[in-house]
Amino acid sequence: MSDEFGNVPPQAGAPEVEKPWGTPVETGYQQVPPPPPPGGYAVPPQGYAIAPAGSGLSDSAAGAIAYITIIPAIVFLLIDPYKDKPFVKFHCFQCLGLAVIGFILHFLVVIPLLGLLLVLLGDLALFVVWCLCILKASQGGSFKIPVIGRFAAEQSGYNV
Repeated sequence: MSDEFGNVPPQAGAPEVEKPWGTPVETGYQQVPPPPPPGGYAVPPQGYAIAPAGSGLSDSAAGAIAYITIIPAIVFLLIDPYKDKPFVKFHCFQCLGLAVIGFILHFLVVIPLLGLLLVLLGDLALFVVWCLCILKASQGGSFKIPVIGRFAAEQSGYNV
């Protein structure tokens, strides 16, 4: 026998227990869990795992996102779960190195015609390297750029 809310009344003759302050008061009714939704509970497809709550980004996702601009790279170097991970730190330092090379490359524009040609070719090369870095980081690997990659590996402690 239950009331209109689905609660079951207490057993007859159940002893009353005195509760301390701050303890929820029992109304004498047992709580009944709600029925499942009409379609049932959602189950993930085969082969997909549910990420634990509060786990954040995976290392490969954080490494790939670090290359979007220098802002995520700097943020990942500062916030707590990622600043201690060598894989993420490597990709952050390598992104910052690519940004410095791109910044220096654009100073060649002051040379009239040759500078413009070098900047265009350099930008194309940086774009290809940038795409390779994002692709490898998203796969959990790394594309080590010759000079920048060695510096990034030394700073992060990541063995490439």
